[in-house]
Amino acid sequence: MSDITLAVLGILFMLLLMMLRMPVGFTMFFAGFVGFSLVVSPRAAYSILSTDIWQTFSSYSLSVIPMFVLMGQIAFRTGVTESLYDAAYKWVGHMKGGMAATTIAASTAFAAICGSNIATTATMGTIALPEMKKFGYNTMLSTGSVAAGGTLGVVIPPSVVLIIIAIQTEQSIIRLFVGNIIPGILLSGLFLLTVILVCFKNPLLGPAGPRSAFKTKMVSLLGVIGPLALFLLVIGGLYAGWFTPTEGGSVGAFGALLIALLMRKLTWKNFNLAIMDTLRVSAMVLILVGGAVAFGRFLTVTRLPYVLADWAVGLPVQPLFILLVVILIYLVGGAVMDALGFLTLSIPIFFPLGVALGYDPIWFTVLICIITTMGAITPPVGVNAFIVKGLVPEVPMEQIFKGVGIFVVAYILCIVLLIVFPQLVLFLPNIMF
Repeated sequence: MSDITLAVLGILFMLLLMMLRMPVGFTMFFAGFVGFSLVVSPRAAYSILSTDIWQTFSSYSLSVIPMFVLMGQIAFRTGVTESLYDAAYKWVGHMKGGMAATTIAASTAFAAICGSNIATTATMGTIALPEMKKFGYNTMLSTGSVAAGGTLGVVIPPSVVLIIIAIQTEQSIIRLFVGNIIPGILLSGLFLLTVILVCFKNPLLGPAGPRSAFKTKMVSLLGVIGPLALFLLVIGGLYAGWFTPTEGGSVGAFGALLIALLMRKLTWKNFNLAIMDTLRVSAMVLILVGGAVAFGRFLTVTRLPYVLADWAVGLPVQPLFILLVVILIYLVGGAVMDALGFLTLSIPIFFPLGVALGYDPIWFTVLICIITTMGAITPPVGVNAFIVKGLVPEVPMEQIFKGVGIFVVAYILCIVLLIVFPQLVLFLPNIMF
C-alpha cells in the first residue's frame, strides 16, 4: 500500500472518529500517531512525535495564546462592553435599525480586544437582545445581528485563530494581524450596510430609538477611550517593534486588568472566572495544536500535501478555479465543524497548495480564516446561532438562522472583494513592513 493511499485512509479514519464524537484534537493526534506508525514504525512514532510535541509546547511563541485569551476574558467578565454599547447607541440608536447597527459597532470594538467569537456573541447578546426586545425589534434582525456581529471576534485582530494558523505555518503573527485589519473593518461595514438596507426596505423590523443630544454623544465616548487605547497600544506596539507578540499579549492582559480596576468593575469572582476560562480555552487550543502537530507530521512523511500541490499546479485550469474548489471545501467544513478545529486539521493540507498556486501566504490565510468563520452562523453547526438560542430560548432556531442568513450575503460579498482586490489584505503589511 502506497504512502498516499495511507494518507487518504488516515484522513477518512480521522473523519470517522469525529463522527463518533471524539474531540477534534484527539482525533488528529490518534490518526496522526497510527498513520505515522504504519508509514515509518511505532518506535519512530513514539520518538519523533513526542519530541515534536514537546518542542511545540515549550516554544516561547506559543505562550502568546493564553495572554491574548486572558485579555479578552478580563474584558468579557468585567463588562467593558456596556460602555461600548452605550456609546454606539448614543450615536446611531436614533436611526432605523439603529440598535442592530449599535450591536454590530459595539461587537467590532469589543472584538478588537477580545479575539473570540463565542465571548463576543455571549457578551453582546446579554446586553443587546433585551434592549432590542424592549424597543420592538423583529427577533430575526435582533438575533441575526448578535450572531453575525460575534463572528468579528475571530476576524478582527487580535484573533486566537490567526495566532494558531501563524504558528502552524510559521508565519509572522504581526503581519497576519495587520493584514486582517482592513478585511475586518470591511466586513463590519458590510454588516452595517446590511442592517441599513434591510430596515430601509422594512422599517418595522428595527424601529428607530430616541435621539441623543450632541453633548450626551460626546460624553459617551469617554467609555470608549480605555478599550481603544488598549487596542492601539497592543497593535501599534507590535507594529512599532516595542514588543514581541507574546509581550504584546502580556501588555494587553495587563492593560485590560488596569482598565477594569480603574472602572471599578473587577471583583474577585469575575477575576477567578476569567482565569478559569483562560485556562480552559488555552488547554483546548493547546490540545488542538498538539493534534495538528501529530497529524501534520504524518501527512508530511506521506508527502500528500506536496503531491496534491504538484498535481493541482499541473492541471490545465486557472489557479482561480482550484481556489474556488478550496473555498467550497472550507465553506462546507466551516459549516459542519468548529472554525478553529477545521482550520487546524486542514491547514497542513491546503496551505502548501495555496502557496504552490502562487497565492500570497498572508492573503490566503486571511481569506480562509474569513471563509471558515462564516460557518459560525450557518447551519447545521452555527455555534454563534446556538449561543444566541441559549440567550433567548423562546425564539425558534429557524428564526435565528433566517436572521443570520441576511448577513451571510455580506460575508459572500466580502470574500468576493478580497479575491478581486487582494490589496485589501496586502496593502497594510506591504506598507508597514
